[in-house]
Amino acid sequence: MKKRLVVIGNGMAGGRAVEEILARGGADLFEITMFGDEPYGNYNRIMLSHVLSGEESDADIFLNDLPWYQDNNITLHAGVRVDRIDKFSRHVFAADGRVVQYDYLIIATGSRSFLPPMDGIYTPSGTVRHGVFTFRTMDDTRRMIQCAQHGLQHDQQGKVVVIGGGLLGLEAARGLQAHGLDVAVVHSGSHLMSAQMGPDGGAILRRSIEALGIAVHTGSRTTAILGSDRITGVALRDQPNLDCDMVVVTAGIRPNVDVAVVSGLAVERGIVVDDHLRVMDEEEIFAVGECVQHRGEVYGLVAPLWEQAAVLADHVTGVDRSSIYLGSRTATKLKVAGVDVASMGLHGPERDSDEHIVFSEPSRGVYKSIVIRDNKMVGATLLGDSRKVAYLTQAFDQGRPLPQERLSLMFDLGSPGEEESVAELADSAQVCNCNGVSKGALVSAVHGGCTSVSAAMDATRAGKGCGSCKLMVTQVVEWASGGAVEEDPAATYYVPGIPLDKASLMAEIRARGLRSVSEVFAALAPGSAEDAKSKMGLASLMKMMLAGDYVDERDARFINDRVHANIQRDGTFSVIPQMKGGVTSVQQLRRIADVAEKHKIPLIKLTGGQRIDLLGVPKEELPQVWADLDMPSGYAYGKSFRTVKTCVGKDYCRFGTGDSTGLGIGLESRFQGIEAPAKLKLAVSGCPRNCAESLVKDVGVVAVEGGRWEIYIGGAAGAHIRKGDLLATVDTSEEVTLLTGRFMQYYRENANWLERTYAFVPRVGIEHIRSVILDDSEGIAARLDASMQTSVDSYVDPWSERDDPLTPGQFRTSLPLTVLPQVPVR
Repeated sequence: MKKRLVVIGNGMAGGRAVEEILARGGADLFEITMFGDEPYGNYNRIMLSHVLSGEESDADIFLNDLPWYQDNNITLHAGVRVDRIDKFSRHVFAADGRVVQYDYLIIATGSRSFLPPMDGIYTPSGTVRHGVFTFRTMDDTRRMIQCAQHGLQHDQQGKVVVIGGGLLGLEAARGLQAHGLDVAVVHSGSHLMSAQMGPDGGAILRRSIEALGIAVHTGSRTTAILGSDRITGVALRDQPNLDCDMVVVTAGIRPNVDVAVVSGLAVERGIVVDDHLRVMDEEEIFAVGECVQHRGEVYGLVAPLWEQAAVLADHVTGVDRSSIYLGSRTATKLKVAGVDVASMGLHGPERDSDEHIVFSEPSRGVYKSIVIRDNKMVGATLLGDSRKVAYLTQAFDQGRPLPQERLSLMFDLGSPGEEESVAELADSAQVCNCNGVSKGALVSAVHGGCTSVSAAMDATRAGKGCGSCKLMVTQVVEWASGGAVEEDPAATYYVPGIPLDKASLMAEIRARGLRSVSEVFAALAPGSAEDAKSKMGLASLMKMMLAGDYVDERDARFINDRVHANIQRDGTFSVIPQMKGGVTSVQQLRRIADVAEKHKIPLIKLTGGQRIDLLGVPKEELPQVWADLDMPSGYAYGKSFRTVKTCVGKDYCRFGTGDSTGLGIGLESRFQGIEAPAKLKLAVSGCPRNCAESLVKDVGVVAVEGGRWEIYIGGAAGAHIRKGDLLATVDTSEEVTLLTGRFMQYYRENANWLERTYAFVPRVGIEHIRSVILDDSEGIAARLDASMQTSVDSYVDPWSERDDPLTPGQFRTSLPLTVLPQVPVR
């Protein structure tokens, strides 16, 4: 009979402990139940700074999503806090009233953000004040992004103060700067990252951070958060106040031990555990992660957590009762706000006999410091150049004797080179700190058949965290494969089923005169096999290339493109009539109202793109809804040009300097329905107040003084946030239309499938795009213009199919997607 294993905490420590237990056959030993405060699966907290900056989305950082728990027969109570443990009856009591019995219990409650005392941080009711954020959870990150966007949209100061100049504070500062905010960091220590490096390194790091445009105030404490109705600034001790409308507190963490204290477990700085990770005096209760105090130490890094989880799993499963945890030598290797930082052990000499080797090059932001005692390395700091970090980490972890020529520790002067460093790493050396992947695990993956870097990364998760270890992962894979590492060719394919990159694929389509998706598969796919995942991308590409000569095959389309409406979660569709530039008329409004009433539309919703969304339309009623509306499609469903958002412009707005509405209508009329690798959203603002949010659109246009227009490209304000890059400033609306079309065509021909402009523009580079679009550096400007014109000329309103369906089943009744009731279990 299986034992009952309960885990309190579904963060990185709890998730890792369960993974280790499953790897030791735990699924056959235990019925596992997990409780987590957050209503999600298990995600990589280290990557929250990437989510904040817009480099990653929420979905990208999950280590184990919700289906993983089902697949492993784990009962997860997500979003449920455990209030108390009865260690005598062996029950846990949750806040929602659940009571669960255990045979073994693991506490992995992690840590919480520390809020230092200061005036004005709490409301009278005791909650943290609106506009003050910690940076600990996914919800914290989402709220900061929302606040940053709200501030920009409502003409606030756009200023934020980050309290705490440690690793997390600098990452938060850089992430918020990516949203266009003016950021200042206040740090109570004498230099930045004072827990990881000495004053000399901190001074150089400060120069690098300030060079990014982030203000730094060290040696200063925040005494109060100012403002009554909303935040207006912070007060500093012995320094002038700083204006801001948002405050982020990253002043450290504290172990989250409330449930242990309430339950009578041994708690000092953290939950006290022995070398087996067993809670003191409790035979069946274990604890792991940042909530733990082991031999007086409390850790806030990932590497110790992985080591603890492995030992804990050995004991809980009985696989290795001799396994012990003796503490961790902590080393940090990260990219902080774009600057490479590695830190381990001492920051400087402690004894007169300690050797201290320092190299400093402030102009390049490079600083290296190594502390040696008894011919062994006891500390190192690398800033701006981490090429020697692999060798130094190994020397630090294992206490290896060092070469007589100390300079070779910092530079490749006859010292162990990169290849030698990788070869000399022990199998137990941890390469990926985020996911706890050792060199030995990578080598095993290679010997097990993973002959490419990406395959080894997929098999081990190495490099799937912050990504700072990818260079070393590559080196280990190359070394393990004896230099026979294979490129992953599929990484360059435009669609997975055709082994060609985009340029080669387009060349083959033209050379062979292929006109349909099925012809492409027959001619270019291995074994002429059709691949469902490739059809949408191919259909979009060929329609872009061939315009009216493309032979449309409906099975190559996604359901939205087949019926020209957006499918919803219940199987109905939403219909959006076109309103160019957000402008409508009495007649259109009356017609929409009549249609909604006639067809009993359950929900009418204004969209963010200035249109009216009719939701809940059954598939079979779409043709009649279109006929009754008698309006063009608003293109809210496809990978194509969608809409142009506009502000009022100069006719009515007191600040307007350009006819944004007229230009927006003109752009939407010209580019309606244009296929693209991903959706395209545009905006035109009549003045720099930017009410149409043009700076965060795929193409955004802003009227400026003198009747001129600024054109921005590559902006985004969805799951990713990015301010667009300025492409050009032009004198006329005709130039705006020409350059917009030229850029869109260049993007259509060169972007990867599903690659939005916010990824395409930085990948290709704004300077290169300017040279192509403005200076015609590749001599293709005229062809781009002509290709776009061909696509424009081939436009046909898709709703014209309403009277003559192309296939018998095009508008056949679709089955409901509602969840069927479960049959009760007797």
